[in-house]
Amino acid sequence: MSAEPLTVERIFADPDLAGPRLREPKFSPDGRYVTYLQGKTDNKDQLDLWAFDTRNGTARLLVDSRKLVGDEKKLSAEEEARRERQRTASLRGIVEYEFSSDGKRLLIPLGGDLYLYDLDAKAEPVTRLTHSESYETDAKLSPGGRYVSFIRDQDLFVIDLRTRQERAITTDGAGLVQNGVAEFVAQEEMGRDTGYWWSPDDAHIAFTRIDDAPVQEVERFEINADGARMFRQRYPAAGTANTKVELKVATLATSKVADLVIGLGDGYLARVKWFPDSKALAVQRQTRDQKKLELLKIDLRNGESRVLLTETSPHWVELNDDFRFLSSTPQFVWSSRRSGYKHLYLYDLDGKLLRPLTDGEWMVVGDGSENGLVGVDEDAGRVYFLGTKDSPLERHLYWTSLNGSSKVTRVSKEAGWHDVKLLPGGRGYLDVHSAPEQPPSASIRKLDGSLQHWLLRNPLDATHPYHPYVSNHVAEEFGSVTASDGQQLYYRLLKPANLQPGKKYPAVIDVYGGPHFQYVRKDWMGGARATQGLFRQVMAQNGFVVLTLDNRGSGFRGNAFETAIAGRTGKVEIDDQLRGVEYLKSLPFVAGGRIGIMGWSYGGYMSLMALTTTKAFRAGVAGAPVTDWALYDTHYTERYLSTPQANADGYRNSAVIPYVDSLHGSLLLVHGMADDNVLFTHSTLLMQKLQSANKPFDVMTYPGGKHGLVRMPQQGRHYYEMVLRFFSRELNSPES
Repeated sequence: MSAEPLTVERIFADPDLAGPRLREPKFSPDGRYVTYLQGKTDNKDQLDLWAFDTRNGTARLLVDSRKLVGDEKKLSAEEEARRERQRTASLRGIVEYEFSSDGKRLLIPLGGDLYLYDLDAKAEPVTRLTHSESYETDAKLSPGGRYVSFIRDQDLFVIDLRTRQERAITTDGAGLVQNGVAEFVAQEEMGRDTGYWWSPDDAHIAFTRIDDAPVQEVERFEINADGARMFRQRYPAAGTANTKVELKVATLATSKVADLVIGLGDGYLARVKWFPDSKALAVQRQTRDQKKLELLKIDLRNGESRVLLTETSPHWVELNDDFRFLSSTPQFVWSSRRSGYKHLYLYDLDGKLLRPLTDGEWMVVGDGSENGLVGVDEDAGRVYFLGTKDSPLERHLYWTSLNGSSKVTRVSKEAGWHDVKLLPGGRGYLDVHSAPEQPPSASIRKLDGSLQHWLLRNPLDATHPYHPYVSNHVAEEFGSVTASDGQQLYYRLLKPANLQPGKKYPAVIDVYGGPHFQYVRKDWMGGARATQGLFRQVMAQNGFVVLTLDNRGSGFRGNAFETAIAGRTGKVEIDDQLRGVEYLKSLPFVAGGRIGIMGWSYGGYMSLMALTTTKAFRAGVAGAPVTDWALYDTHYTERYLSTPQANADGYRNSAVIPYVDSLHGSLLLVHGMADDNVLFTHSTLLMQKLQSANKPFDVMTYPGGKHGLVRMPQQGRHYYEMVLRFFSRELNSPES
């Protein structure tokens, strides 16, 4: 069979080119089942719930999302925004679920209502819990399994599963006030997507009451194909007031709600967690400048609080979820970057440091996030974590001892990228693994790394969806260049398919370049951004050299690497990308005068800075770019630039607008017209400035398009095909 060329159309078609994929894998509490979400063969974005039995090694479909509700009703505005924050807006069907503590039931939100699935049922296993016209979101089973909780119409509700009686915990949610909901910056920038937390004994719920009244109101137009809607959105732009956040505790037996004094001031409620005895809350409080993070213990009986520990940084303190109470001893595991690299530490419950658990010039970090702690096997005295000890381009599972031994043992064996979940009871782990030439596989492993069961082997054989394209597949090459301060900048490179000796090819740098993200990793097609990785393949098969380089300021390399952007963005990052340009020009097959750059979000900002502050690029695509950081939100922007009032020069020098007169090369500007993250205003402001400067440029806007439009089937396909045409036109013409 002749090889087929990979196309953008095929990237967005079914079945998924990565092959079957496990989303949201979870273990049942007894460890018998691994449940996961998987797309349908005829629609990879319509997810069903599956279960793999670890005893007999078989998988079965548990819940067919189409059979359960048929056609789903339109998402509520709150749920649509929540999914946009969680980067799941393109998905339908079952997108989340949760086990009961006894492992016998599953809570499944679907189509705006809640369903309970009984794993032991002999007849009909599914019970519908809600029948309202409203949309229930952020549903949870209580730790003891007696209650189901959820948010409806800005208030917090619970259902008693014994009586099926529903009651409202709060009733004042309306207008600018919401209960049990994470505020915008918590969801978008802080990694906290919930606003309520059950106590371990099912007796209490801690929850936030948020009030957007202090936040400035902006008029945001969502322009759709059939007209425009005007939203008065409370958007906390840098240097302006944030949402007012209060923390309260409801006692279910008495229906009483108590206020907790957490002393936020103008700072942030970063995390909330219950102590194991349900008598106190562990609250993480971050200052507005993000240079201090305090862990508070708040006593539920008297409301008194005290600081257990404090993290400080001259730049900023990163947030994460690597905080775990031990059950057999009064201790907890905590993570910190105090050494310059993120590592684990052991504390007692009074906040006394007992010992560091890991150290060295590497990081405890996970699959594209700050969270690296996998679990603690207290019986064996081991802490399991993901990290970069062997290579910053890979993720591996390791363990170290709780008793003070500094030895770190690697568990995962195959080179590449591992994402891991520990089996209950420490009897093994689920390993989701990929490598540049291996699509994601999933297996149950013993704690020595040896194979126990395959859930998903996913070989690139004749049955694999990507098999028709293997013959034309271009293998990636990895390497590094050196930054001006001596640090290594890693890259992944694709050469054009069928490279001909003596021929010069155009090149494109595919950039993100912003904090908390790593583009260069030894995985399959870029992991969560596989669509972008597949598009790089399309580019290479259409005669382009494609380079992706992680500059200083991007994620998971340690404080010195990541804080290089403190006080000013768009300078160090561009300097590093120019090292990539130098490397490209050193290759005998690259046409040095025909180099382009493309990126989305921070990458779109990078494309604009590259075109306006250098003359290295002949053309660039800027998707959903920030053009003026004073228009972006507080928690993200102030982390790197402080406030506009305190760092006016930094904001001015970091913006695109001051450099518009120096635009060099062809620009394609792209933005969704309903983007509520990087507001469409960023691009309209740039358009006006470019027009005033009489600068030619191309523009494409997407009616109804949100920030994640490149993941949506129709808009994404249109975008990538347009980008391919743009670079084919701009970079294939002879050099002047």
